[in-house]
Amino acid sequence: MMNILHMKYAVEVAKAGSLNKASKTLLIAVPNLSRSIKELELDLGIAIFDRTNIGMCLTPEGEEFINFAKGILSRIEAVEKYYKDGAANRQRFSISVPRACYISEAFSEFSKTLTKDAAEVFYKETNSQRTIHNMLNHDYKLGIIRYAENYDMYFKAMLEEKGFVYEIVTEFTYSLIMNADNPLAQKEEVTFDDLTNYIEIAHADPFVPSMPMSKVMKEELPDNIDRRIYIFERASQFDLLEKNPETFMWVSPVPERLLKKYHLVQKKCSENKKVYKDVLIYKKGYKPTELDHRFIEQLWDSKRKIFQ
Repeated sequence: MMNILHMKYAVEVAKAGSLNKASKTLLIAVPNLSRSIKELELDLGIAIFDRTNIGMCLTPEGEEFINFAKGILSRIEAVEKYYKDGAANRQRFSISVPRACYISEAFSEFSKTLTKDAAEVFYKETNSQRTIHNMLNHDYKLGIIRYAENYDMYFKAMLEEKGFVYEIVTEFTYSLIMNADNPLAQKEEVTFDDLTNYIEIAHADPFVPSMPMSKVMKEELPDNIDRRIYIFERASQFDLLEKNPETFMWVSPVPERLLKKYHLVQKKCSENKKVYKDVLIYKKGYKPTELDHRFIEQLWDSKRKIFQ
């Protein structure tokens, strides 16, 4: 088996161009260094150096080997630095979630609980399909998925099949939010027909994995809206709602703080009776960390405040 130390010696000899110079840098006697190089060449079955009167010159095979060796030693050095600097002990938190104000509020409060200790935190807003993908393929530890109640059996079966533990966070019907200057903001009750001449802002993600986008749109969105703006970034929705009084959006409940900040009102539509579920998930066998528990505590607290 190739000796990593001998590899390091060979790289230094190639750099120095002679055994004498390399021995001084490595603090090793010339005979011992020479023997180590010969053992390495024997292990590899190649001549790494040509020994000449002017020093040690690399052979073609030696040049190729030294390039490989430099890459290997660089990675070993990175691993050593990683653990010596304590990066391996860094606190980690990762979660993939739907675009929801109560969840982002919880995350903001959770961020205040981070101590001075090193930490890496990942917060990804996306749809349910990508949340599950992130947890299966990109090492996200926690997830919150959202789906319509009529898909409950489908999602539970799928989660169990993929090895997830799941827990209901909340159930709700979507509310309407719109600019306070929108004429509909003055109505006591808003109907689907009232929305016909306005612009709907909608997240451009399918809600159900494996279903065609066209079918999802037909099921999730009323057919009486001719103008829609599809967005992916939650911050953009507030900018649009604030600047354009003709826009509206279906959302999970929004805290009063954000409504005031963006000059918005929140209204219920009695015709909208569809119930949605937000469900916390993580892989079976995973033990939530201290950071996970802190976030979950803030999540329950945020839900209680906003859904009361």
